[in-house]
Amino acid sequence: MSDAPDLSAGQAWIDQVIIRTVTEADLPALEWDGEYTHYRRMYADAFYRSEQGRSILWVAELPGSGLIGQAFVQLLCDRPELADGTCRAYMYAFRVKPPYRGLGVGSRMIQVMETDLRRRRYDMVTLNVARENSKARRLYERMGYAVVAPEPGVWSYQDHLGAWHTVEEPAWRMEKHL
Repeated sequence: MSDAPDLSAGQAWIDQVIIRTVTEADLPALEWDGEYTHYRRMYADAFYRSEQGRSILWVAELPGSGLIGQAFVQLLCDRPELADGTCRAYMYAFRVKPPYRGLGVGSRMIQVMETDLRRRRYDMVTLNVARENSKARRLYERMGYAVVAPEPGVWSYQDHLGAWHTVEEPAWRMEKHL
């Protein structure tokens, strides 16, 4: 599998990108060749929630290259200001592989996710963006999101070996009315 698009054909490759929901068979590929193996349990938990209808997991797949992006959406969580199960959803774990960034993959993924949420009668999307991630913040602002609050960005997860980790990533909460 190639790690980079064939840019010699201009942007024609982007028309081949398939944005779809995750299947169980996709879970190993979400680890991105070992870079995110430590999130294996989180991915399995997110997939379980998607099977229960509490979340939606999206991927961008480029035939011949595999998964090149992902975005998860929680429909309900323990923080109703993020996702309340009826009108507000929370996007997280949004990433695009480096060779494909800035080429429209992320924008298309967000558009597909928002269209699906509108169909489900959600009218608000929230997300958190790391304060130092100015490129992602600019993308979200171009897509109509606005900063509404600071977030401490402290969360914990259990890695693939069973060890617990705490992450401190100060962030901005952003929202968009659909």
